[in-house]
Amino acid sequence: IYDFVKAHHHFSDPEWDGEPIEPEPKAESKPVPPTPLPVDGVREEPDEYVRKKRVKVKLADGKARTIQHMMVTTFWHPDGTPMSAQQFLEMLFGKLPEFFKNEAELRALWSSPDTRTKLLQGLAEKGFGAEQMAEMQRIIDAENSDLFDVLAHVAYALAPLTREERAVRAKLEISTHFNRKQQAFLDFVLAQYVKVGVEELAQDKLSPLLKLKYHNAIADAVADLGKPEEIGKVFAGFQKYLYQPQIQARP
Repeated sequence: IYDFVKAHHHFSDPEWDGEPIEPEPKAESKPVPPTPLPVDGVREEPDEYVRKKRVKVKLADGKARTIQHMMVTTFWHPDGTPMSAQQFLEMLFGKLPEFFKNEAELRALWSSPDTRTKLLQGLAEKGFGAEQMAEMQRIIDAENSDLFDVLAHVAYALAPLTREERAVRAKLEISTHFNRKQQAFLDFVLAQYVKVGVEELAQDKLSPLLKLKYHNAIADAVADLGKPEEIGKVFAGFQKYLYQPQIQARP
């Protein structure tokens, strides 16, 4: 707005007005970290307030396991008391012999959708549910691996493989044990497994996978793969090739 008549001169009073006062600077407020709430036995700490480090934990078998991000997560004991990642690892190590007596039995249980589901249910009942196991997967730096690798690493100090590595190995077996159309479907299943995780191999995932692959045309799936019972056998039967022990090359 421009003062065409210079009216502001009639109201100016230097003695009254004085020198202009500089505005007081506002105090800078420091961010306060939010208080995370425990969810399903796992409490997340915000990454910006956490220092990440790697720690080697020696278990009762005398072998060390390397844990990532020790400061990130607090686990919760079934009795409601908080535990560190190391304590949770030690408790899991102590409980696993109740579910399988050796590596071969673990591979056998994990290779079948039915026995794998029962094993996971048993672990959940002991306080090792999906949330806790997923967090342990992250802590041992195996987010791209199968939950089998978490159990095998904790129980027997086996180095984890990625799901992609397991899928590549399984495809070699699939190519010799299944026909072309079955291979195409199993390749699709493996792609979902690599992308999502072992939960895609559960028996109750078969129907959704067929619908996804065949665009809801189950009749086309039956035409390609056979009767539902046969499809179920193919789906369950190929999974053992994901969990076979790696054959060491002879020198």
